[in-house]
Formats: sequence, C-alpha cells, structure tokens
Amino acid sequence: MLLRRTLFALPLVLAAAGAQAAATVGQPAPDITLKDTTGKTVRLSDFKGKHVVLEWTNPGCPFVRKHYDSGNMPATQKDATSKNVVWLAVNSTEKASGDYLEPAKLTSWLKERQSVPTAILMDEEGTAGRAYGARTTPHMYIVNPQGQLIYAGGIDSIASAKVDDIPRATNYVKTGLAEALAGKPLTASTTRPYGCSIKYKDPA
Repeated sequence: MLLRRTLFALPLVLAAAGAQAAATVGQPAPDITLKDTTGKTVRLSDFKGKHVVLEWTNPGCPFVRKHYDSGNMPATQKDATSKNVVWLAVNSTEKASGDYLEPAKLTSWLKERQSVPTAILMDEEGTAGRAYGARTTPHMYIVNPQGQLIYAGGIDSIASAKVDDIPRATNYVKTGLAEALAGKPLTASTTRPYGCSIKYKDPA
C-alpha cells in the first residue's frame, strides 16, 4: 500500500520541482553544518579541495530501497570513494515521521546493505535540505573542489521503483563524477529528481 501511495504521489513530487528554492548549479554550494550519526559535527566546507556527493536518503522510501537493496547505490558510493570523492548521505526526515530512524538504526540499515558513505548526516530540522532545495529521496548533488555546485538531480535516468530498470538507466552521478574528475564539463548538470517527497518538519 505504501508503494502504491508513493507511486501515485510521484507526479506531484516531480510537478513541484520549482516550488522550493534550490541551490543553483554553477554557483557556490550552500555550506551546511550537521551532526553525523556518531554525534560529530561535519561541515561541507571541511572538504574543500575534494569533489563531494550529497545524497538525500530515507530508508522508508521504496525508491531508496530500490537503489540500496539492488546494490546500485552502494556500488556508486564505492566507485566514488575509491577515487577520493567524499560522499555525504543526508537524512532530512523529521522525528515525528513514521519513516524516521534514529542515528544508530539508520547506520545499521545502511551498513547491512554495504553502504560506504564518508559520513551519514542527520538533518531532522530540515535546514540543509531546504538550503539545497532537496525534494525527493534520493536527490543527488555534486560539489567540485572549489565549492561550486556542478550537478543537481536524480541518481539516474529512469524514474521508477523497479530494480529491473537500473541496468538500462544512465547513472547520472557516476557519469558526472567521471567527467568532473577528468576535468570535463558535465554532459548533464541538471536533471529531474524522482522518488518520495522528503518528510520535512513543518516550519516554526
């Protein structure tokens, strides 16, 4: 039932693409400061001089589970981190949501799926997510060593929750990183994200 509701809501998530202010490709990436799942403070600016991937995630989302249970997201992470790319997984799910996982449980869920992010960041207040205009899980961003946002969009080119679609899809993050690391401009710097809407905390 959850999957049906999520799939039904997908057009609404995509249609709302311009409804929330978003970080702009080609401009400085918003510097964010969050606690990781161990309680350590992590700042995006700490990684200046390296390429950084920001991945908005939520294990309660069927689209996220598609990419993790298939091994696609962990494989993309491993490919990136093996090339000295920093990978920050961000969870902006508010505490009151049924999808919310406490830091230890979130870490365990990711570890069980061989996930290898550099850090897992908790954004229960939604500050970082709103700064980037993150709308879906997953929603992906790439920041270059100069701190400039060079990619914003989906993990790949086929907006579905079907694992069978992964081999046919273009992995925008993997392709974009390969181009960026080779000193080339990205073929696709902005794409449409797809997935479940982020369960943000209502603004005070």
